[in-house]
Amino acid sequence: MVVVFVLVAVAVLAVFAGLHYYAWRRLVRDTTAGPGWPRRLGTVVFVAGPVLMFAAVAAEQAGAPFLVQQVLAWPGFLWMAFALYLLLALLVGEVVRPLLRRVLDREAPPPAGTENTTATDTPAETPPAAAESTASTPAPTPAPAPTRRLLLARSVGAVATVAAVGVVGNGAYGVLRGPKVKRVTVPLARLPRAAHGFRIAVVSDIHLGPVLGRGFAERVVETINSTQPDLIAVVGDLVDGSVEDLAPAVAPLARLRARHGTFFVTGNHEYFSGADPWVAHVRELGLRPLENARVEMGAFDLAGVNDISGENYDEGPDYAKALGDRDRSRAAVLLAHQPVMIDEAVRHGVDLQLSGHTHGGQLWPGNFIADAANPTLAGLERYGDTQLYVSRGAGAWGPPVRVGAPSDITVVELASRQA
Repeated sequence: MVVVFVLVAVAVLAVFAGLHYYAWRRLVRDTTAGPGWPRRLGTVVFVAGPVLMFAAVAAEQAGAPFLVQQVLAWPGFLWMAFALYLLLALLVGEVVRPLLRRVLDREAPPPAGTENTTATDTPAETPPAAAESTASTPAPTPAPAPTRRLLLARSVGAVATVAAVGVVGNGAYGVLRGPKVKRVTVPLARLPRAAHGFRIAVVSDIHLGPVLGRGFAERVVETINSTQPDLIAVVGDLVDGSVEDLAPAVAPLARLRARHGTFFVTGNHEYFSGADPWVAHVRELGLRPLENARVEMGAFDLAGVNDISGENYDEGPDYAKALGDRDRSRAAVLLAHQPVMIDEAVRHGVDLQLSGHTHGGQLWPGNFIADAANPTLAGLERYGDTQLYVSRGAGAWGPPVRVGAPSDITVVELASRQA
């Protein structure tokens, strides 16, 4: 098993190094006329970027001092996103390059010495005095113009770089600005008329950590409170780090306000970060953890189960404990971090499961991978008599960038068919 892991790791590193070499060749070697400070500077960037990226990941995984994680996270994770879109832009450039080469070849002037000349074009003889002056004062040599090949490489490289910077910059701005509110109405067959219009603010995947801190948490809290929900559901992946490091960052969650309170279930990242301390800490902040538990909200049942990652810590989901003895004539809403938990929700007669985890793919074209790994990537879908709603999440993991998957806080309004 160890040998297989090492071989896979070596293969991944080889592919990673090869892709960076390709990008360096196109953007640095092909765009510089020869050795000099521009090529040296470009080489430093293409070495420092991957080193910072691996250092950021390693620091987070190894639990390095939090200040070290913060210093490395921004440049390292931004390089991760930038390298992805730079590579995609350069690959598009490979398609465009032959077309640009044809245009340049068509517009290029004919080589010197090929013009038609006649006897009348012969210049007059230069007077001896002028000839001596010309011979004694040589004309200055003009700087060589860039070759067509160099001009083409610089043009494609510049466009690819600007495109990558633009995509990553816009995606980072979208994350740091904070999630927008999305509203969805979900009819439930067993919901009584008294609960018609009950509003649940669903927030997932905030991912407070080395990159997103207290300021981001404050924006999330303000956005949720502005919707004036009846109930708030935090469906996992709240943090990336320990309580000791992130207690100041999560402190604004104590200001969450809803008529029926705020409920919390664990995500996979809580188990990476220490689930038990975090469950205890969010309880101190006023959130109510649902650890394989259920509460009656009057008109319907609200249940929550631990994330399936908890199985590695003997704290996995227990649907029988959360849902086994309930009155099946009542509507049930289940909080479960991962969409793949929908099968158990269907078996236990849940009306609506609220989930996150997918980030909607976060970085295009990662949405295709996330879609293949989850029954629902984002939004509302039906599975038998059970409906599943998946939020794209409020924050971001790894690069603080979203492309093609805007962050959201969703207000789910329950509708009674008896109304």
